[in-house]
Amino acid sequence: MASPSPASLALIKRAEICLQNIAQRNNTLKTFITLKPADQIRNEVRQLAPLNSSGHGLQGRVISLKDNFCTTDMPTTCASKVLKDYMSPFESTAGRLLRNAGAVVAGKVNMDEFAMGSNNNHTYFGTALNPLFPDTEASAGGSSGGSAASVAADMCDVSLGTDTGGSVRLPGAYCGVFGFKPSYGMISRHGVIAYAQSLDTVGIVAKNVPLIETTFDVLNQYDEADPTSISPVVRQKIANMDQKDVAKDKLRIGIMKEAIIDLSPEVREAWINALDYLQSLGHEVSVVSVPSLKHSLPAYFIISPAEASSNLARYDGVRYGFRADVDRDETGNLYAPTRTAAFGKEVQRRILLGTYNLSAGAYGNHFEKAQKVRRIILDEFNDIFATPNVLYDTPGCPSGVDVLIHPTSRTTAPTHEEIKQNTNVTDSYINDVLTVSANLAGLPAISAPWGKGQDTVGIQVYSQFGNDKLILDVAKLLDQAPINK
Repeated sequence: MASPSPASLALIKRAEICLQNIAQRNNTLKTFITLKPADQIRNEVRQLAPLNSSGHGLQGRVISLKDNFCTTDMPTTCASKVLKDYMSPFESTAGRLLRNAGAVVAGKVNMDEFAMGSNNNHTYFGTALNPLFPDTEASAGGSSGGSAASVAADMCDVSLGTDTGGSVRLPGAYCGVFGFKPSYGMISRHGVIAYAQSLDTVGIVAKNVPLIETTFDVLNQYDEADPTSISPVVRQKIANMDQKDVAKDKLRIGIMKEAIIDLSPEVREAWINALDYLQSLGHEVSVVSVPSLKHSLPAYFIISPAEASSNLARYDGVRYGFRADVDRDETGNLYAPTRTAAFGKEVQRRILLGTYNLSAGAYGNHFEKAQKVRRIILDEFNDIFATPNVLYDTPGCPSGVDVLIHPTSRTTAPTHEEIKQNTNVTDSYINDVLTVSANLAGLPAISAPWGKGQDTVGIQVYSQFGNDKLILDVAKLLDQAPINK
């Protein structure tokens, strides 16, 4: 048997660093909900790393999965009491593909319960903390806070999360790592427990873009088990699209004037500096308008709870999951006591909101209008992008932009003390104001870190549906800026 290559040995050494960080920091950061035994992880890495002689593949790479990806060898809890002991009879397509590619799943990471939240504080297993701020209990973002924290703390190389309204990008921004949301339907959602199925997108978190590209190459394929998976015909259209070479071609970069909102000084400065840097490389920056962007947040918070209220109806204590140890009430109803005891306050709040928006009295005024706003937002994006939308067969705008660039969040990571002091529930939803439009329109988006350590700000890149490669290339450009070295 040939000796392991230097790259393979480096992967084995890297895995030991991950295991050491897990052992030293997981109890404090509350990153993982479920962990494999360290010796099992170590043995899997030693078996698979020698197959990765170049070091560029996933063989022997330590990864984590958000705890809404079904796994047969570990519980799948969605960070909820209702599923705290649930063992899935099948594996998610995304998890299976990564395992088949040689990735080693270290465990399942923390999240906001059923992916509802922006700070990873709505969880049955304790709030996940931001590893960039060891002396302060700062938010890791949500709902995929455990994914971003596990990567930022060097507990793994890659983590899969889900992004329904910014849930991969916001944690990426807060934790100083890359958070990538592909075009809707590019990665299979089969075996991923749904929050809002028309918005949910499997996302990838890593410290560098090449690792995201390698992971995306494995996952970017049609899955007949997922009815929302992009068809082979559309995938071929995407492959035939004219792709700009960011190293040679001048990009037209758009700034949405509606995104020029109340930003913290450090976020505004980082945004300006990032745009100045791209202009210094010869790219062109112009202001564009998406007039209905201001309606994206209310539309999102009508559509997503409505879909969630339907999806979560199955957790009734009868078929599977937690069941309240109480007698039936006077109406003979077991459901209400079980769901009251099993769901956290934020999940209950969104179920009630969603149920109301689907009621006969509110459906027309709320849900139907939100869906119309969603289509208008999509049309307005199509009007400003140079690239055609191959999913809807709409033409590109000859004078349009290639990408949009704006901050991922209005501020850097808040502390949990600051979050607790703000008792206005709707204020917590404002975190998503710069991210939800990509989900409503199904567009690819990535949050790229600008700066280092606690001074990191997330800069977000959007583009037309199917332009996933372009935004990854732009993220690499941003990563090459002197401030990131």
